[in-house]
Amino acid sequence: MLDSAPLTGKHLIKGEWTDGGPAFTSDPVTGDAVGVQCGGAAEIDAAVQAAEEAFATYGWTDRETRARFLEAIADEIEARGDQLTAYGSAETGLPEGRLEGERGRTTGQLRMFADHIRKGDYLDVRHDAALPDRQPLPRPDLRLIQRPLGPVGVFGASNFPLAFSTAGGDTAAALAAGCPVVYKGHPGHPATGELVAQAIAAAIEKTGMPKGTFGFVQSNTNEAGEALVQHPLIRAVGFTGSFRGGKALFDLAMARPEPIPFYGELGSINPVFVMPAALSARAAETGKAWAGSLTMGVGQFCTNPGIVVLPQGADGDAFREAALAALTEVAPQPMLTGGTAKGYSAAVAETAGKAHRLTDAAEAPDRCGLPAVFEVTGAEWLANPDLAHEMFGPAAILVRTASLAETLDVARSFDGQLTVTLQMEDGDIEAARPLMPVLERMAGRVLANGFPTGVEVADAMVHGGPFPASTNFGATSVGSLGIRRFLRPVSFQNIPDALLPEDLKDG
Repeated sequence: MLDSAPLTGKHLIKGEWTDGGPAFTSDPVTGDAVGVQCGGAAEIDAAVQAAEEAFATYGWTDRETRARFLEAIADEIEARGDQLTAYGSAETGLPEGRLEGERGRTTGQLRMFADHIRKGDYLDVRHDAALPDRQPLPRPDLRLIQRPLGPVGVFGASNFPLAFSTAGGDTAAALAAGCPVVYKGHPGHPATGELVAQAIAAAIEKTGMPKGTFGFVQSNTNEAGEALVQHPLIRAVGFTGSFRGGKALFDLAMARPEPIPFYGELGSINPVFVMPAALSARAAETGKAWAGSLTMGVGQFCTNPGIVVLPQGADGDAFREAALAALTEVAPQPMLTGGTAKGYSAAVAETAGKAHRLTDAAEAPDRCGLPAVFEVTGAEWLANPDLAHEMFGPAAILVRTASLAETLDVARSFDGQLTVTLQMEDGDIEAARPLMPVLERMAGRVLANGFPTGVEVADAMVHGGPFPASTNFGATSVGSLGIRRFLRPVSFQNIPDALLPEDLKDG
């Protein structure tokens, strides 16, 4: 039994654990449920007001101060490692090893941003010195730098209770930029979320940051999320979740009297194109590896490879049979929430009415997901756009094409994606060449071989893509470039050196 003593079930507002709203109860996969207060517009307003007050100080802290703060958060998270693993696994059903790895990714992101802001390159400092004698008109002194936006709203993701949630990539990037964060807790893992919020609160205390630098509001209704996006003091929002929920919030952000950036990751089906030479060389091996990627984490990854485009014929059949054989070895596993399991079951049932099902239609145990694989021809795919809807779970469609020309037509049919993969050998170079311009426009990350599950936290990573994969194709939620979402360029003209931001001053 988990010890609930460390938990308050409350909201963190201006450094205090605060009551507010009716209670709701968590729905863990195992262990005891915890009682949590459901915040609404009033709690959001209090947290945002505190964030705005904090911004007057935090937005003007030096880079070293913020770097030490990010590192302190990482240290505090690690100090709570065993508790986070226990609660995270109980609430989501994710294996302990997965939670431990995700904790390392979370602290790694925080430390990456600490290193990144210490270097200072992200500031994009530019200086055009004054030319008082220029004719016919003198040029003023111009200095440009990237400055923080102000308070940022962040929503947690169901499938990553650590790396994309309370102290995940959006929070780390915003704090690194100098923006206070108001975080709307995810009801699928409220205990895990609060423990991380406690870690951030401890780091605020340890490093002397303003109390309102981070706010945490628990909720299992739409009220808090809508209030966060619409609050006039929120300057940008980071969101990871479903297309339906994200699009609704995006529309609210655009409908404000002053619209704000809404950086939403809304899902993706991540096509995999298996080219002829690759099939000839390693059809069975590739099919088995794809099945492993498809079912990793019960398919609950935004980069899950849910579509495979491969030629008709014996080699394609060998890929299919190897994949199906591997999938028969996959045991039922719990999904993140009961709602996720119901949604997955409904999506599979809807697809079953439009495509040939290759896997047995076994009934999964309660809250579990079983693999479901379908097959259509290229012509059937092109004739039915509904097949491109995401099935969030271990489900996929094999699209069998009759020619390279049809493969290219199928490629052109996809909306924006987070990733697209080419399984290829050297002999596929010429066949893949006409695909590359299409794939580049389709996705934020283009892979050769391997599979897209697993997003490296690195400077050169892009985790985003054209709509509907994300709401802003020019941004990434993973990697150091993610900080740019929460900055804006400001040009200072003839401003005295003493009044400039420290990073712009002479010397």
